[in-house]
Amino acid sequence: MSHLLRKSNCYISQSHVQMTRHLVTDPKYGFLKQLGINVENPGLYDGRWGGSGKLVESISPATGKVIAKVRESTPQEASNAVTEARKAWPQWASIPMPARGDIVRQIGDELRRYLEPLGRLVSLEMGKILTEGIGEVQEFIDICDYAVGLSRTLPGSLFPSERKNHALLEKWNPLGVVGVISAFNFPIAVYGWNSAIAMVCGNTVVWKEASSTPLVAIATTKIIASVLERNGIPGSVASLITGGPDVGETLVNDKRVPLISFTGSTKVGRQVALKIQQRFGRSLLELGGNNALIVAQDADLEMAVRAAVFSCVGTAGQRCTTTRRLILHKKIKDDVLGRLKTAYKSILDRVGDPLDDGVLYGPLHNQPAVDAYKAACQKAVEAGGTIEFGGKQIERAGFYVEPTIISGLPASAEVVQQETFAPIVYILEANSLEEAIDLNNGVEQGLSSSLFTKSIGNVFQWISPHGSDCGIVNVNIGTSGAEIGGAFGGEKATGGGRESGSDAWKHYMRRATITINYGNELPLAQGIKFE
Repeated sequence: MSHLLRKSNCYISQSHVQMTRHLVTDPKYGFLKQLGINVENPGLYDGRWGGSGKLVESISPATGKVIAKVRESTPQEASNAVTEARKAWPQWASIPMPARGDIVRQIGDELRRYLEPLGRLVSLEMGKILTEGIGEVQEFIDICDYAVGLSRTLPGSLFPSERKNHALLEKWNPLGVVGVISAFNFPIAVYGWNSAIAMVCGNTVVWKEASSTPLVAIATTKIIASVLERNGIPGSVASLITGGPDVGETLVNDKRVPLISFTGSTKVGRQVALKIQQRFGRSLLELGGNNALIVAQDADLEMAVRAAVFSCVGTAGQRCTTTRRLILHKKIKDDVLGRLKTAYKSILDRVGDPLDDGVLYGPLHNQPAVDAYKAACQKAVEAGGTIEFGGKQIERAGFYVEPTIISGLPASAEVVQQETFAPIVYILEANSLEEAIDLNNGVEQGLSSSLFTKSIGNVFQWISPHGSDCGIVNVNIGTSGAEIGGAFGGEKATGGGRESGSDAWKHYMRRATITINYGNELPLAQGIKFE
């Protein structure tokens, strides 16, 4: 795939990649060549791939070593990327939707070819274990399949008109250029949710990836660009820009970008939403989660603990759907806590490089994440909490910390109310399902929630209007691991956005209500006479 490093029509504001020597010589990283990243002599890309911003380092979370140095975009280059995407839009939007769907199908097939090496790159640069890295690429493939189906089933509407010889219709049209600002924890999947649906709907896309995962973004965009160009489509239909807040702000403030899909913290998302609203743009927000898993008195405890372990420590607690509060019925609290500690001990035996076989638990993404973890543990203890398990950094190269269980804090404690993007779960106690639901709903975020129970009455109470106030409401499964067929997103301070399946496609389109008079009279609605 080295040809993808040569001349391209795709506007990707990215300059040369300098790979570090240990990645060149170690056969373990041979997958980089499969992805077209020329580790021997990376050189310079074609000028249209060029950036002139600062040189930044991509660091491996597993070792703390520099993987590569990448030249970022400038704000002007980000603006230029929007210009190129806007130029490509008329051609792309004029292609019949089923034909666009076929091109998205080809993108999915190309991703299948590179499923394992691209998954390995996710693990190398983000830090999640290999099975999760490969699973994330598979998620992009799945949403491509979903988008292909959508391309032949996207609905319109025909309504009864009150006026004689009139037709009342509703039609959906693409917006134009869609901006996608993604986060480090899912460097491919979230972009995939957005781009596959946005593209099949007739939009072009400008992607600003997280500045700490540039290699994943480069490889992914090159795969997509190869498919577009093979079909005679400008690669700028799927453009990539890189950089920090100034580059992201350029995209957010650009009136030529009617929709910004932003994934990140509630704090930053609030600022993004205000800036977009000021220019009357649209925002699709996927923000923080302070997710709870409730274990009722009648629950299958073995299932509940198994689900809780993955939901609490999967991706080292760096999923927006990670379980951060475990709400246990008083009568089974000690039993569940004991089982959870046993499971956590076994997890510590499977800590290691996320690229190695058999590893279940990898590092945090960077040093700031480790610092936030330590600060939260300290704050919890100072507030009167007890660390039941973990609480310390693991002494090895990289950014590893122990999965941590903390009990003894009230639900109202500041550290419990806040989301710490780390493998920390707080144990809370409830005497009834009603009390547990109140605890679940008692935070500002409303992303994911889960209840373990065998009672059908509990289930319907949980999913009722007075049950969980989250966008994702699960029963007898954990808070993590959403399928692409349903709409993904949350309420309250999570932002209210919906991505992926169901009718999330509506975010990427504008609705037109159309009235056609096919008669020779001109009646007014509501029987109004104006003659």
